[in-house]
Amino acid sequence: MPGGDTLIEEGAKSLKSMEAKIDTDKMNAPSFLMVLTGTGDWAYLTTSNNFAADSYEVRAFFYLLKPVEEGRLFQALDGAVEKLKRRRSESVVVATGDGLRQILMERIRYVERVGRCIRYHCTDGTVDSQSIRTPFREMVAPLLADQRFYLCGASFVLNFQHVTRVQGQNAMLDSGQTVPLPRAAAADFKKAWGNYWLAQTHEG
Repeated sequence: MPGGDTLIEEGAKSLKSMEAKIDTDKMNAPSFLMVLTGTGDWAYLTTSNNFAADSYEVRAFFYLLKPVEEGRLFQALDGAVEKLKRRRSESVVVATGDGLRQILMERIRYVERVGRCIRYHCTDGTVDSQSIRTPFREMVAPLLADQRFYLCGASFVLNFQHVTRVQGQNAMLDSGQTVPLPRAAAADFKKAWGNYWLAQTHEG
């Protein structure tokens, strides 16, 4: 269908506009936004804020053959809900100057070593750990045990979940930030990021 990609992008913008108008004092913000397309040979359900031809950037949960069967659609939605529940229950505990702090993994965009502490860049702000005396990799081992996180260089960890695009030596985040990647690690990071999202679309 001519203009299919444009229609998807326009639909996504409309959803984001509606989301911004929600009074979160009266109701909860939506857990995720969905776009079900009917263009091309495939339909897909996506939680992405970015819509492009590349399925990595779309970050689809799964693919559905059209016409979509009701039972398959609800099965896929149930799987998406379960995945979100798991994500929201996984966390790490960080020792800070103000005591222990629990951080949900899904909120961590990236982590870096800054001086003698570890800085967690999250969707709701930054958190600095106390001074560390052990290697960075050992400190972030709980994150690296989760397939969403990737060690990029000696003192940098990114969450694939928040990376929308990789261009050259830069990772683009869903916050609009651009994170420079070490020259020697950029190619491997892009490959791992693509493999992560491919695996996600084939789950369920």
